[in-house]
Amino acid sequence: MLDYRHETFLMVYRLRSYTKAARALNLTQPAVSQHIKALESRYGCSLFTYARKTLIPTEQGRLLYRFASKMAADSNLLEQKLRQKGAGGPPLRFGATLTIGQYILPAVVAEVLEARPTLALTMLVENTQQLLDKLEQGEIQFALIEGLFDKSAYHFELFALEPFVGICAATSPLAGAQVRLEDLISHRLIVRERGSGTREILEQLLQAGNLSLESFPQLTEIGSLEAIKQLVQGGAGITFLHEAAARKELVGGQLARLEISGLKVRRELNFVFLKDSQHTDDYLHWFHIFREGYARAFGRG
Repeated sequence: MLDYRHETFLMVYRLRSYTKAARALNLTQPAVSQHIKALESRYGCSLFTYARKTLIPTEQGRLLYRFASKMAADSNLLEQKLRQKGAGGPPLRFGATLTIGQYILPAVVAEVLEARPTLALTMLVENTQQLLDKLEQGEIQFALIEGLFDKSAYHFELFALEPFVGICAATSPLAGAQVRLEDLISHRLIVRERGSGTREILEQLLQAGNLSLESFPQLTEIGSLEAIKQLVQGGAGITFLHEAAARKELVGGQLARLEISGLKVRRELNFVFLKDSQHTDDYLHWFHIFREGYARAFGRG
């Protein structure tokens, strides 16, 4: 269990401001400063420093944050378990990136709820960085992520391998044609917002081909995957995404896969939670339940 000074430290770390932390915790700024000074005295090191009037954590501060945030998350779940009186178990609160949350998990969650009708379940759908932040803040227990993340900082299990494909309108001259990646730069490329897993994967894929988003003179950024698909379907441009996100339209003939020479990409979908958590066994239990639901829903082992 964390004491109040560590809770203050976590808030200062996340907000990068003594004033904002004081406001969030309903404390005075001198009280917040005293809490941080007490921890620095206890550990014999500085936890924060200033660079151009910006508060930044020291190396020791970052180390303390990793341990303290994990302890806070573990404590929150332990409290839920201790308070739980019903047969449904503690509430399950997790997150998923857009493709997984919107196009894969609904069928999996349906399987889970059918087997556990009393389970209290909450699923958040946000981008990769937002979910990682919520993991560290103890707001969710685990996350299913399609994007890139620091694998050394988290415990992760491979949930699935999904094809990552380029798509165009079924009526486009590109449909059915064999093309090279560099042939596509004359077409409008429609992408997700910064921080999304789909965009990060595309940027990595382009980099491997000595290209970047800037290689496309006509670049459009849209924050909704459904809106992107509708634009592509209407002939406004091309995009790249996990095949699961466009499976319905590909099967229905509204969209077509881009046949790109030498490009056969399958990307990891990962089940992620805090490293060395006291609840690792619980999270692995849910990983296997979700993985089995995925196999039944999509016929994949």
